[in-house]
Amino acid sequence: MKITGISTRSEDFELTRPYTITFRSIDDVQMSFVEITTDNGLTGIGCASPEAMVTGETREACNAALQEDALSWLRGRDPRTLPALCRELGMNMPKTPAARAAVDIALHDLLSQHLGLPLVEVLGRAHQSLPTSITIGIKPVDETVEEADEYVGRGFKILKVKLGHSLDEDLARLASLRERIGKNIGIRVDPNQGYSGEQLRTFVDHTRELNIEFLEQPMAANDIDAMRALPESVRARLAADETLLGARDALTLIEPPRACGIFNIKLMKCGGVRAAGKIADIADTAGIELMWGCMDESIVSISAALHAALASPATRYLDLDGSLDLARDVVEGGFVLEDGYMRTTDAPGLGVRRL
Repeated sequence: MKITGISTRSEDFELTRPYTITFRSIDDVQMSFVEITTDNGLTGIGCASPEAMVTGETREACNAALQEDALSWLRGRDPRTLPALCRELGMNMPKTPAARAAVDIALHDLLSQHLGLPLVEVLGRAHQSLPTSITIGIKPVDETVEEADEYVGRGFKILKVKLGHSLDEDLARLASLRERIGKNIGIRVDPNQGYSGEQLRTFVDHTRELNIEFLEQPMAANDIDAMRALPESVRARLAADETLLGARDALTLIEPPRACGIFNIKLMKCGGVRAAGKIADIADTAGIELMWGCMDESIVSISAALHAALASPATRYLDLDGSLDLARDVVEGGFVLEDGYMRTTDAPGLGVRRL
């Protein structure tokens, strides 16, 4: 099996529900797509959704890395040599992880299609399905509660609430939210680096009765020492996001005393399924729980993340809602979402179908 064709394109996608996080407001997203074809008639698809504020990868850098000429080294190569190809990807695209992820995802899609199996089975399935959270951006209390009512009505069991603009407002929103939804709906929070150590301690003290599942990256990404200085009971409930870009970061975070108890893996941060697997293996060995997150992304890369997530024994949490607010997509299928739980389909590869 040889690669005979590579095509790439970039498109803008509007969101049906714009939202605000600590460092910006978001109402649309640009994504780049890669399609790789082989001499036996298969086509693998991948998607890139870069986030410059997290990885430093701009849209322009991502698009440049995915120019067809830049990918010409793949022509004539055999997708069955996937580990070697992914290693070369890392050398050829060291500073553009989302671009790297797009090619990595397409290659994984190709190989698992060739084997006639869903990608999760090729990777080694560990879970059948897991619940995903769905995200509420930074907004007033009444809008937060209204949006929560909608999501609970749609069957979601876990809400992720963006925080970080004002500690007092954050506390008021969460208290009202918990009162409204009751004790059976999970709440996890993401201040997106918006808290100081002192604010985080205040937050923990004032939310003890609210049953907050965990906190995602509450402090500055580069202040690992401040994370390590927190009480162990707090660190165990911290999920590293912007602090965790790759396997080397994972090794740093587990050095004693551990800076967190949860790793948030995103394919767009680390460079795809292969790189994510390395982080997942470190977590599994070290006893760290895994959360699998996303940017605003197509069903293409959300499906890839779900396949990878369900293949790791360390996976405990999903936050794979990135395709749900797109006004349109380029594919359908990929996964099944029922009552807040996500599972893969039985189709080979990613299981996506082009529209």
